[in-house]
Amino acid sequence: MGTPEFAVPSLQALINAGYEIAGVFTQPDRPVGRGHKVVFGPVKQLALDNGIEVYQFERVRKQAGLDCIRALAPDLIVTAAFGQILSQKILDVPRFGTVNVHASLLPAHRGSAPINWCLINGDKKTGVTTMLTDVGIDTGDMLLARELAIAPEDDAETLTSKLSVIGAELLIETLDKYLKGEITPVKQDESRMTHEPMLQKETGRIDWSRSAKEVNDLIRGVKPWPVAYTEFGGGVLKIYEAKPTADASDARPGEVIVSSVKSGLKVKCGSGALEIISMQAPGAKRMEAKAYLMGKKIDVGTVLGAEER
Repeated sequence: MGTPEFAVPSLQALINAGYEIAGVFTQPDRPVGRGHKVVFGPVKQLALDNGIEVYQFERVRKQAGLDCIRALAPDLIVTAAFGQILSQKILDVPRFGTVNVHASLLPAHRGSAPINWCLINGDKKTGVTTMLTDVGIDTGDMLLARELAIAPEDDAETLTSKLSVIGAELLIETLDKYLKGEITPVKQDESRMTHEPMLQKETGRIDWSRSAKEVNDLIRGVKPWPVAYTEFGGGVLKIYEAKPTADASDARPGEVIVSSVKSGLKVKCGSGALEIISMQAPGAKRMEAKAYLMGKKIDVGTVLGAEER
């Protein structure tokens, strides 16, 4: 059971390891883009390419989904970024239980967007945990875990790619040992638990009163969606890539302090400043900030982050 790109290496690893896959469950197809074209999710495409039956339920926990799973009678269910909560009745079907591949070092960052939030929160490391699923949200007993240092240049896209590969490797190691009875599940330490909400468009709104590092962490954490943004010129300025810089000026948070083709675009933060490298201004395409300034002017003293200030 999985849907986005993160789950693809895990499915491929199961195929490569020779496991008999009774079926793949993934979220229903959704229209994407301005043309609202319906496209297959990456997990579904991989399953079809390998001749594996695909099942798509709006709510797998309802009776039709439960009946389908009971008919397949799997020995084990594997989930990786599936996007739906399983009922106890579903969890009771497989005799070896349900193993989840979760992209954080549990019990930290429970929830649907652990990769994004570890970046937003400025963590130095993250990782993948395999766990036995229960009816809670990422609350089950842990099996194995593997750490990964977060590089300064990592964003949610690059980190997802790295963790998806680690997750696939860890999944195969987990199943090999777990099915032989060589792993003792470990309960999570609830005193160290953190749980963050689902990402929303508002999550990407920049608060310029935060430090330059914190703003940059947000930019890295919400790429490619919802993308960090701030009000500018009667519209929205999206920021895809930036770099914190030192600044001791007495400018207001959000105030443009440098704006030139040569020196780029720099904005004052609560502490320090942020050099904007890649952006998308209202009515323009995504481009380098210096390239934008070759054709458009942003005055020093302009304050970002408010309709009128």
